[in-house]
Amino acid sequence: MNHRPLLLAIAVAAGLLSLSACRKTPSPEQEKPAARAENGETADQFVARINAEFKAAYPELTSAQWLSSTYINDDSQLVAAKANERALAQLNAWIEEAKKFEGQPMSDDSRRALNLLKQATAMPAPRDPEKLAELTRIAAKMEGAYGAGTYCSGEGAARKCRQLGELEDVLRSSRDYDAQLDAWAGWHSIAQPMREDYVRFVELVNEGARELGYADTGAMWRSGYDMEPDAFSAETDRLWEQVRPLYEQLHCYTRDKLQQTYGVERGVVGEGLLPAHLMGNMWQQDWGNLWDMLQPYKGVGDLDITAALERQYQQLLSAALHRRDPSPGPRERFEAEREAQLAMAKAMTERAQDFYVSLGMPRLPESYWEKSQFIKPLDRDVVCHASAWDMNMGGADGKSPDVRTKMCIKPNEEDFTTIYHELGHIYYDLAYNPQPPLFQNGANDGFHEAIGDTIVLAMTPKYLESIGLVQGQAQSHEALINTQMRMALAKVSFLPFGLMIDRWRWGVFDGSITPDRYNQAWWELKARYQGVAPVQPRGEEFFDPGAKYHVPGNTPYTRYFLAHLLQFQFYKSLCEAAGHTGPLYECSFHGSEAAGEKFRAMLARGASQPWQATLKELTGSERIDGGAVLEYFAPLQEWLQQQNQGKSCGWQGQSAQAPKPEAPAKAG
Repeated sequence: MNHRPLLLAIAVAAGLLSLSACRKTPSPEQEKPAARAENGETADQFVARINAEFKAAYPELTSAQWLSSTYINDDSQLVAAKANERALAQLNAWIEEAKKFEGQPMSDDSRRALNLLKQATAMPAPRDPEKLAELTRIAAKMEGAYGAGTYCSGEGAARKCRQLGELEDVLRSSRDYDAQLDAWAGWHSIAQPMREDYVRFVELVNEGARELGYADTGAMWRSGYDMEPDAFSAETDRLWEQVRPLYEQLHCYTRDKLQQTYGVERGVVGEGLLPAHLMGNMWQQDWGNLWDMLQPYKGVGDLDITAALERQYQQLLSAALHRRDPSPGPRERFEAEREAQLAMAKAMTERAQDFYVSLGMPRLPESYWEKSQFIKPLDRDVVCHASAWDMNMGGADGKSPDVRTKMCIKPNEEDFTTIYHELGHIYYDLAYNPQPPLFQNGANDGFHEAIGDTIVLAMTPKYLESIGLVQGQAQSHEALINTQMRMALAKVSFLPFGLMIDRWRWGVFDGSITPDRYNQAWWELKARYQGVAPVQPRGEEFFDPGAKYHVPGNTPYTRYFLAHLLQFQFYKSLCEAAGHTGPLYECSFHGSEAAGEKFRAMLARGASQPWQATLKELTGSERIDGGAVLEYFAPLQEWLQQQNQGKSCGWQGQSAQAPKPEAPAKAG
């Protein structure tokens, strides 16, 4: 997740902007006298001023938000809420001031910047100061509640309280049906108190969106893709239909394995739905933790990255213990464990940095290693959800960049690949920081999420062998299927989840999903898209959407669906630039200067032009397409079809219609 507090959902309606980056001659419109406000300020001067004001105010805002995520308490929430309140009030003032220039001549860059300004937050705030203050208080409260969420069970001396990380560990490694159900239901219980706040939150952001000329907040979000909102909705439906058959084959295979492991009745819910608590992940978005039961060919090709990382951690721990005492007591052992945990987290991050450096990108500044949160602190609550932060937009004006990541890293495969993902955000930030602040963002929000994942695709067995995480891989069909399955459990399993969260929110924002059926609609959509269901009733006393960070954190989610398609397009293009021949899935462009140069050129564009133009520069196409996904996974899809022959695939609710957003009002 990338963290730009104001620039969370930048993009712009199609047809309003023209390409600007390579323009050499002025358009006829530009040759007219520039529009001037009453104070004599032209539109171009106004844009230059707000760019400067925004950049000057930005570090104070990011510092407040960093504190509220890494030191969760009432004080930090108040500071963050007030900082957000000031920032949103300033944004509203800029947007109001920009109206003076509507329909007036200005440069193409200024026109794009002013349209991006309207899209500069995922949390449109009402102009009413009291309501704006209420909105920021609720937002800070919900994010804090998520970060501090704790599930306690048992009585007396047996009472045990666990936060998300410990509960995730149960789903990751336990195969005890009841223990997994307890951990899953326990975490989802932490969201119940958010429900009332979320209802009010929706009312307030919808008011803010309407004041900006949108039908509702969902319509505003869908306007951020250089195309009409209804066209964007149709585009995501088209993309899902492209890749849905591959997901259905993976779903069918997984259901069979769950029934073999847990029994015919426990391994399925209703007519073909997968039990939510048995998927190895709190939200069923990544099935990689089910490798022990889903591995196609047991022991073929050692790809146990987690075991390799754990061995490295144990070596660091032994060294830390040796430095202290030959016979360490509990305190010395505890200190050694903390030292080893931090050293391991930094070592994992350094491996990720090395990949980016091999493409010609710079090493991270020293301040990154000093200020990032690598492991979970002992003395306070923090948001462990991984995120990447650009604190000051520095580097282009002589000011040292202050970039950071915030994680609670453990020596496992999931966290290892997440680091590569988060550094993708950081290197995107560093590449486009020479752009004016309003252009300092991804070409669209899906681009930002795809950068690091493109690198993850290049983490082939040969690459992993080169950094000492796996043994030399024998080339065989069985080893290939195992490798593809591991990747599919992360990438393919995610696709429907990437769609359903915003399908739910679009319905909530447009009123087709009312508060009295928040939970019902959530599980209807999870059934339709993911084919998963809870094994126990989840009535409206629950607020299960709030158990996923991006809902209380108000982060639009369709970006992640787009990213899971874009990354394969990016990967294919970079492989071609690196001169790769042979099957796509065998490519690693690690160390390729040619691929790195092409990648960096795209990153440097930022949001300075419509994303379609940026995509075409890298891939030759203006359209997001699932074809590269299908090409990559072709061997696995054929294998899955063979395994599923004769089985009854599909599930109940698969053909149900999700709530469709009303036709959104055109942005005014």
